[in-house]
Amino acid sequence: MTLRGAEPVRRAVVLGAGIVGVLAALALQRRGFDVTMIDRDEPGRGCSYGNGGAISPDFCVPIALPGMLRRVPKWLFDREGPLVVRWRDLPASLPWLIRWIRAGRMDRVEAHARALRALHAPSYGRYRDILGPRAAGLIEMTGQLYVWRSAAAGPTEALARRLRERHGVETHALAGDEIRQMDGALATGFTRGLFFPENGHTLNPLRLVQTLARQIEEGGGRVLRGEASDIVLENGRAVGVRCSGTTLAGDIVVVAAGIASTAFARALGDRVPLQAERGYHVMLPEPGIRPRIKISNRDHMFGLTPMEHGVRIAGTVEIARPDAPMDERRPRAMLEVAKRMYPGLSDRGAAFWMGCRPSTPDSLPVIDRAARARNVIYAFGHGHTGLTGAPVTGELVAALATGERPHIDPAPFRRDRFG
Repeated sequence: MTLRGAEPVRRAVVLGAGIVGVLAALALQRRGFDVTMIDRDEPGRGCSYGNGGAISPDFCVPIALPGMLRRVPKWLFDREGPLVVRWRDLPASLPWLIRWIRAGRMDRVEAHARALRALHAPSYGRYRDILGPRAAGLIEMTGQLYVWRSAAAGPTEALARRLRERHGVETHALAGDEIRQMDGALATGFTRGLFFPENGHTLNPLRLVQTLARQIEEGGGRVLRGEASDIVLENGRAVGVRCSGTTLAGDIVVVAAGIASTAFARALGDRVPLQAERGYHVMLPEPGIRPRIKISNRDHMFGLTPMEHGVRIAGTVEIARPDAPMDERRPRAMLEVAKRMYPGLSDRGAAFWMGCRPSTPDSLPVIDRAARARNVIYAFGHGHTGLTGAPVTGELVAALATGERPHIDPAPFRRDRFG
C-alpha cells in the first residue's frame, strides 16, 4: 500500500491484458486503486484479438444442453464439423467433457441461463459509459441475425427459444423473403431466420482492447509486457507477482489470464476445470461483399462479422491441448460455406488464425476469491462470451476487492461450484 497525499492507495496487479483484464483494471482504477496490468503480449493479442466481435446482451443459452451425449460419437469422426475432439487429446479432455455433458441437465441449464442473462444484459450500456465518445466507430448495436437452411427447428432450438422468452429476450422470427430483405447479398435457400435487435458487435476487437488499455494509462496506471511466473504469498495473502526477474507489489491480484489462469489457480489450491476450446477465424481484407450486420450460420455454427478491415469469419470448436498445431482444414471449411452464403465473396488475401477460448463446462466464468489467498481474485473462463461478459465481470471484481455489494448475484460464478 502506498500513500497519495494523506490517503493510503491500494495497489492492484492484473494478470492478463485481454478484454476481461482491461475492464477489471479500469473498474479497480475508478475505485482509487493504483493499477498495474501485465501480459506477455501487447493488450488484446490473445483470444480478444481473434474472436468474432459479438457483443450479445441477449446471449443466455449455455453451450451445454440436454442431448449432448448422443452427439459425441459424431464429433469424434467429423473432422470438419462445428465441434471436433482430437483423438490424441481425448484422454486429457474426457473429465471436462463429462462435466460438460452433466452441465446439460435441464435443472442446471435453467440456472446457467439465468446467470448468463444477468452477466450479459447490461453490456452495451456499460461499454458506452466506459468508452464515452470513443464508442463511436468502435461498437455498433445494429442487431445480429441467425439463419438456417433446415426447414424445421430441432428440440435444442426449441429449448433455446423457451429460455430466451423466459428471460425477456426480444427476437423476431423471419422467413425466407424477410431474411433477404435484411441482407440482399445473402444467397437464397435460407428458410428460417432469427433477428436479435438488441445485439451487435465491435468493428475491431483489438482496437477495442487497446483503446481501453490506453484509458488505464491515461488514468495513471501501467500496462507492462512480461512473463508472470507466480503469485508471491506471505501469511496467507498475496503480496505481489513475480514477473521477468522482479516482483510487482500488490494489495490485490486479479487473475484474468485466459487459459493460462489454470496454472495460477492450481498453485493457490483451486482446480478449476478449464478447457482450451480452440476456435478459428478467417480474415478477408478484400471481401468484395459485406454482410449488412453480424450473421450466424446456425447449421454450421459460425458467423460473419463486418469489421473495419474487412470481413471476419469465426467460430467452430476444437477440443484439443492448447499447443496442438492448427488444423487448417477447419477455417478453410468455414470459408467455403461462407462463399456459398455470399456468392461473389472474395478470399483474396485471406488470413487464418486459431486461439484457445478458456471454457468451463457450464459456460459460466469463474469470478471469485482464491482458496489460499483471499486477496487474489479470479476472472476467467468466459469461453465464447468474453466481450459480452467482461464489463460486468470487471464490476464484480471491483466489488470483491472493495467489499461493495455487487448488483448481481455472484454465487453462480464461484470457484468451488464444480465439486
